[in-house]
Amino acid sequence: MATDSRAPESAEVRQKKKAAQAVDGQKAMVEYEAGMRAMRAKTERLRALRLARDEAEAKLAAEAPPAAPKKKAAKKKVAKVEEPGEADESEAVS
Repeated sequence: MATDSRAPESAEVRQKKKAAQAVDGQKAMVEYEAGMRAMRAKTERLRALRLARDEAEAKLAAEAPPAAPKKKAAKKKVAKVEEPGEADESEAVS
């Protein structure tokens, strides 16, 4: 007779599975914590770089002379030139 796949597992097999799961869980936690430490270190490094950059930009802005205000371009006026024949036609139409 073939073994039934639904047969209850022996206590030894269950104990080995639990031990293996516990080891896998510990490995996963170690990997997770290492990833979190690496992310915090990277965040601190990037924050320090950003603050140093902002401070350097602020110093340059304080030392630089103020920028001269830009002048607005003058609008060009276009004179409308009437041709002699146009005035006569508009009077004739009305």
